[in-house]
Parts: sequence; C-alpha cells; structure tokens
Amino acid sequence: MEKRLRFSLWYFLGAVALLFLLQTFLIREEAGQITYAQFKQLVGTGKVTDVVIGADYVSGKLTTLDVEGILGPEQIKHWKDLGGANYYFRAVKVDDPKLVEELEAHKIAFSGRVANTWLANLVSWVVSLVFFLVLWGFLFRRIGTGAGAGGGLMAIGRSKAKVYVESEIRVTFADVAGIDEAKEELREVVEFLRTPERFRRLGGKIPKGVLLVGAPGTGKTLLARAVAGEAKVPFFSMSGSEFVELFVGVGAARVRDLFEQAKQKAPCIVFIDELDALGKSRSINPLGTHDEREQTLNQLLVEMDGFDPNVGVIIMAATNRPEILDAALLRAGRFDRHVALDRPDVRGREAILRVHTRQVKLAPDVDLRVVAARTPGFVGADLANAVNEAALLAARRERAEVTMQDFDDAIDRITVGAERKTRVMNKREREIVAYHESGHALIASVLPNMDPVRKISIIPRGIAALGYTQQLPTQDRYLMTRSELEDRMAVLLGGRVAEEIVFGDISTGAQDDLQKATDIALSMVTQYGMSETLGLRTFERERRSPFLDTPIMSPKEYSEEKSSAIDSEVGEIFRRSHERVHRLLSEHRAILDELAHRLLEREVVEGDELRALLPSDGDTQRAAS
Repeated sequence: MEKRLRFSLWYFLGAVALLFLLQTFLIREEAGQITYAQFKQLVGTGKVTDVVIGADYVSGKLTTLDVEGILGPEQIKHWKDLGGANYYFRAVKVDDPKLVEELEAHKIAFSGRVANTWLANLVSWVVSLVFFLVLWGFLFRRIGTGAGAGGGLMAIGRSKAKVYVESEIRVTFADVAGIDEAKEELREVVEFLRTPERFRRLGGKIPKGVLLVGAPGTGKTLLARAVAGEAKVPFFSMSGSEFVELFVGVGAARVRDLFEQAKQKAPCIVFIDELDALGKSRSINPLGTHDEREQTLNQLLVEMDGFDPNVGVIIMAATNRPEILDAALLRAGRFDRHVALDRPDVRGREAILRVHTRQVKLAPDVDLRVVAARTPGFVGADLANAVNEAALLAARRERAEVTMQDFDDAIDRITVGAERKTRVMNKREREIVAYHESGHALIASVLPNMDPVRKISIIPRGIAALGYTQQLPTQDRYLMTRSELEDRMAVLLGGRVAEEIVFGDISTGAQDDLQKATDIALSMVTQYGMSETLGLRTFERERRSPFLDTPIMSPKEYSEEKSSAIDSEVGEIFRRSHERVHRLLSEHRAILDELAHRLLEREVVEGDELRALLPSDGDTQRAAS
C-alpha cells in the first residue's frame, strides 16, 4: 500500500474514534450505574421518575438521594459530587414482562426509546467502502505489474523506454576506449545537440538516425550512452523486442508514444538496442510474416520520416546483424549513418584494459601491453570480464595486488575454462593427451606461418578439454593466405597424427580439431576459390554476418557431380595435410617424445622451453617446406 493511502486510512480511523468518544463522554449526560434489582426496588418505593426503556438499558432520574437502604454509599456519593439537581441513573435491562405494569401501578412516568445506531451504520458503510477501494486498488496494481512497466493493462500502448535525465548519465567518451574512429564519427552528433544553431545557420541537417553495428560486446550501448553524457541531454533507452507484444497494434502505439515523449524532451537521444528484433527484413521469411512486427516496423518508418530533424531528436540503434535489416530502414533519411565497431586491435585492447583497471590495484609486474597481446579477438566486454576475473583470483589468493599471474590464469579460465583438478585420468589417457598436445605444439613451432606457442598443458579444463596448446599472436591479422590456411590445418591434425605414430591407434580426443579442419578445407574449396581442380568459382551463397560466426546457408545451386567433386577436393586437401604432418612428426620424433615426457612430469610446459628443444631456425624452415 502506498504511503499516502496508508496515512489517509489512519486519518479516517482517528475520525471514527473521535466521534465515538464524543458520543460516549460529551453528548450523553453523566448517569450513575445501578443494578436492575436496585432499579426495581426504587420503582417499588416510587423514588424514580422519567423512566426511559431502551433496547438494552433502562434509564431515568432519582427524585431524592434518600435511598441509603437501596443504593450503596459510593453510588450516592457519585451524584453528590456532580452537584446537580438531576440525579440520572442507568441500569442494564433484563427480560421483565411486568415492568410496565409496575411503573403504571406506581404512577411513574415512562417512555420508550429507539436505539441510536447512526454511528454504527456510518462505520459499517464507510469501512465496507474503504475495503472495496483498497481491494480494487490492489488488483489494479497487480494488473499493471503483470502488464509490464508502462502503467498496466490500461496503458499497454505506452512506451516502456527507460528515460535517463542529464544528471543520471555519467558515461563520457573518456570511458570508451579502443574504438576511436567510431567516437570521432559521433562527435558531430554531440556538437549538433550542444550547438544546433551552428549547423542550422549554414542550412545543414544532422542525420536523423545513427546505426551502430558491431560484434556483441564491442561497446555499442556504452557508446550511445557516452554520446548522451557528452551532450548532456536526456537518453531514452529501449530494446527492439519490447515493442512487440501479444496484442495487435500495441507495438505501433508504443512507437508513437516513444516519439511523442522524445519530442517533448528535445533535444534528446532515442536509443533502440537490438534493432534486428524489430527491423528484420519483411521479405526474409517467404513462408509468412508476423503481422504485429510488420505493423510496428511500418510505424517506426513513418515516425522517422515524419519528425523534423531540426527538432533535436537523434535516433540511435544498435545491432550485430545488419545484413537482415529491412532496406527501408537503411535508406537515406532514416538510419543514413552507419558506424562500425570492429573488434579492437592490440592498441585498442590496451586502452580498454587501462579504462577497466582504473579502480584495480595492480602489482608492478603487470604489463597491460602484454595482457593485450595475449587476448586476440577479445572485445570490450571480454576484457572487462578478464580484469574482473583477475581481481577475484587475487582476492581468493589473499593478495594485496593483482599480479601478472592472476591475469594469465584469468585469460586461461575465459578462453579454455576453469581447471578441473578433480578429473583424474588414468596413466594411458594422460600419455595420449600428452602426445596429442605435443603434436599440436611441435607442428605449430616448425611451420613458418604459425603464431609462436606460449604454453602447453595437460590439465583438464572446462567441460571437455583434457589439455590445450596456447599460441600467442605476434600481430593482428585480417587476411589469410592459402599457405597459412594449410598450416592451420596441419596444426589441427598434429594431435591426431601424433597418436597414430606413437600408439598405432587413435582416440576421440581429436573431434573438435577435425571439425575445425573440415571447416577450413570446405571454405577453401567452396568460398575462397583455392582449389586448382574446381577453379575460382564459389559454390556457397551464404549470408554471413560480419560480426557473428553463424552463417545462414542458402540452397545449393550446383549439380550432384559438382558436389561429388567438392567432396573429392576436400578429401585431397586432408590427404596432403595428413602426409605433411606425418612426415614432420616422424622427423622430429625425439623432440615429440621429450616434450611429452616433460608434460607428464610437470603438466605444463612453457613455449620457450619447447623452442629450446628445436634445431636452428634455418633447419626448421627447410624441414617444414
């Protein structure tokens, strides 16, 4: 119950109690209390008059106080203390059918009285009314809560956007790192919101909509909040999925209400997260579409066309699937400016780490540049998680500062999984895992195009990893050559081939390696045109997101003969890679055995120790060619 309603109820109860006290002590005259037997004696002696017979009480006046034999001294003293000329009494009535006859026989004046129940009736009606009002308010609030934050069922068409005023937005561009190009593109939006006259004076128009595209965790929402924080304007935040509801027309009504609120608080920023939930292409599903989602999308298109860009309302949206958005959303005049947020490079990762370690106590041995180099492919959210995991590990180990070892263990925990020290392998399995990982590490070390090995471990981690080989990229890569792809396949097959050479048998531990190698070989043939037999043609028309690893495959547009040729070419690539790896491991069998023995003894071997076992670089290069 709300505080105001609770206080009002207490006021009502206090008023009822006051009325009761007034009736009890002020309105009613003071009367002495006597028993019914004493009353009957007084009637017999004729010392009462003006008797009033009520439903529960009998009252009247004494004609004299000379009643010592009937009433007690305390009762007589009560009337004397009042000092009045009238001595009123009152007695509880009992069932006495002959009372009226006795009053008439003694010629005592009497009358009847109807019980005064106005206060009881008032209280009963008012209490009932208050009860139903409270019950109705409670049920109405429950309906409102069930319908979501927006006023309940009666206000289901209202926008559910979270509104942040200027003082609540404490994020600025100083809190955003690693995406400098994106920040520079959005500074123009900030300048327009700060000084719109500067642009209007020259007749320029700011873009109506800004679409932020990037992989999950790259900081799209953070960047939008930073724009609002820099411009010091209100910030409307809403997810694309919050527009669409069960009832038809609700999403369109919420879009209208959102834009109406934004116009009232202009200049401001309206941010729609996960735009692909609302703005998916209307032709992407040929079997049928969702009418409510289409109506909501149509209303959004109309609203973006209808408002004046000089009002000061900037529409910003974020998505990691721009390829499935409706073309009408992306045309000029709507989301006509696209800002790409790519995964940060090593310098960007270092800048992000410096932002997230502002409040973290770092030991002198922590080098954020090295941490950034060890986290290729990490986005801002991953780096924040790595810093937090390192701080938790340091606290668990009761350290005063976060050390470099804590960062290393945190990165391993995120990339591979937590150590499973309770998973005990038998001697045979440990040997297989040791030779398997040694095969990966040895091939990665002797091939010229591979990243250097940093660590080899046979400590079980995560759900299924019985060991891992960690490589440290020396630089960020954006293209892969054919020879580099073939070297990657060789590294993936190194563990399986090592098992064949040493044990003459194979295990199930290479399942993930074979899947990755198959993907590489299939992509070389069907997508990259790297097959000498099939030529430069591509065979898979897939709609792959540039920020996600889940392609949407289209139907095959080639014959069964081509499909058979593709299978043959993929098999040939595997055959050549298998022969190459088998030759390299056989030539370096002594190093393979030594590395496996060291792993069995210590469970973890550093990359420098492996490189010390290898021959000179020139010999290694000639052997790998």
